[in-house]
Amino acid sequence: MNSQLLFDFTVDKAAKTVYITREFDADLSLVWDAFTKAEILDQWVAPKPFVSKTKVMDFRVGGRRFYAMVSPDGQEYWALQKFTSITPKTNFKMFNSFADKDENPQLPGSDWDYKFSEENSTTKVNITIYNESLERMEKLIEMGFTEGFKMSMVNLENLLATLSKRS
Repeated sequence: MNSQLLFDFTVDKAAKTVYITREFDADLSLVWDAFTKAEILDQWVAPKPFVSKTKVMDFRVGGRRFYAMVSPDGQEYWALQKFTSITPKTNFKMFNSFADKDENPQLPGSDWDYKFSEENSTTKVNITIYNESLERMEKLIEMGFTEGFKMSMVNLENLLATLSKRS
């Protein structure tokens, strides 16, 4: 694990926005796949001891990902992501909301903007999360979003190290 890799996590309540910048010691194609392919996403996105279970993944503009974070006791917390823009290996945007098990969104939600770049075998991911309401953002922070997201990034870093060795 390279301790020199950038990891910045900033919450701007006035703008109702979270800004995340994270570098990975892996090539761009692998990092892109880790964010856009369900079989890889499900291996890292849930902070332990939770696991991720994708029910639908249709990564295209107008497509969606419908998945659950599953607790050790089997509780399912569903989310729905609708992809609004995709520029392969550079950027994708989505609208994210909590949902029930029948895929009914619970609004308000948030707009996520992912930007990917590579320099000297290091891939940088910039994520901007704009929340439709301050109340939703505060609820996420209260539920442990910051800690959970940071844990997920460590999961991803470890997975990328394993996957990089295989390729």
